[in-house]
Amino acid sequence: MTSDVMIEAQGLTKRYGAFRALDRVSFQVKKGEVVGFLGPNGAGKSTTMRILTCYQSATAGSATVHGHDVFDEPLEVRSKIGYLPQRAQMYGEMGVLEYLRFVADIRKINVTLFNKRIRNIVEVCGLGTVLGKDLRQLSHGYRQRVGLAQALIHDPPILVLDEPTEGLDPNEKTEVLEYIKQIGRDRTVILSTHNLAEVEEACSRAIIVSKGRVVADGSIDEVRARGGRVRYHVSIDEKNALAGKSAPAVGDVERALATLDGITSAKETPTDDRAHAFSLLGTRSTDLRADIYRLCVERGWVLLEMRRDIQRLEDVFKALTKSDELADRLRAPAAASVADEDEDADDEGDDANADDDDANDEGDADDEGDADDKGDGDAAGANGKEADEDDDDDEGADAPADKSKGKG
Repeated sequence: MTSDVMIEAQGLTKRYGAFRALDRVSFQVKKGEVVGFLGPNGAGKSTTMRILTCYQSATAGSATVHGHDVFDEPLEVRSKIGYLPQRAQMYGEMGVLEYLRFVADIRKINVTLFNKRIRNIVEVCGLGTVLGKDLRQLSHGYRQRVGLAQALIHDPPILVLDEPTEGLDPNEKTEVLEYIKQIGRDRTVILSTHNLAEVEEACSRAIIVSKGRVVADGSIDEVRARGGRVRYHVSIDEKNALAGKSAPAVGDVERALATLDGITSAKETPTDDRAHAFSLLGTRSTDLRADIYRLCVERGWVLLEMRRDIQRLEDVFKALTKSDELADRLRAPAAASVADEDEDADDEGDDANADDDDANDEGDADDEGDADDKGDGDAAGANGKEADEDDDDDEGADAPADKSKGKG
């Protein structure tokens, strides 16, 4: 991992029996990026966040945060991350300042350093008017601000925010997003959400997940341009040309524009002024405006207007995530699952396959595991191990499972 890569996930997979919450998710987040982690409900966003923040173990794959492995070095990872979970639990009887001091004590931040940091955090998060109030007296919007403050108290280089604006009214959303943009100026931020407007406003890059898989990853414009529905509007002066060149004829312009690499059609459009106007359709995500401009210069045409229209992020999101998710994700543990186990485990492949075979009949496997039936006993033991791991995941265990076991 290069020094500017702050978060890297490679083949992250999380299974619950035959159900895959994550299916070989891979991505990188570089220093200084504010990345929107998008997906419909149940797509695997929160599962990914919990794995990256060491609150949950993965079935297979690897992840590093600030150069530290989330399975082998959880304490180092947590020291580098500020985490605001989707439903942050707080002690309602505590005052705001008391709660932040409590979090600082857990982080082993001394009083002097806390007093130095708290002034800036209170200002950035807009908590000046509520410091003396109990948490239970706060609106949901102010509780989210307190959640941001506790994530910043140890001055982490990375922030992981899971649905930070969920349940807020429009005014509160605007304020929280403004705080996130301020915070993101000197930190790496992953903002997990299904609100597309938030990503367009606060993020420079988007990762879209669907059915536990990454289906798009790139800048906001690159993601919008997926599918090839990119349209360019070009207007060229029909009477004037550059020195030494003749005024363009509409047929010549249309044919020349149509020959550009990446343009599938060029069609003249009606216009009220003295200009040739054209609508061009492109099939690739590359921005072709520079190519159009160079063509105009070479031909001596006077370019009056050019703009690029791409799909709305909402349209791309719908196209990439609309399918029968339940049918796709509840697929039977057939040959593909066995192949995954062979790649991701050393000597636990047989046990994992036994887990899949008996996933719907764990109770029977336990009842039938007598000492005279070694095959049934092995299956029951494997099921018991899987149940233990799932219990740990559900309870948000502070220490993730041992890496060699988590990947099995």
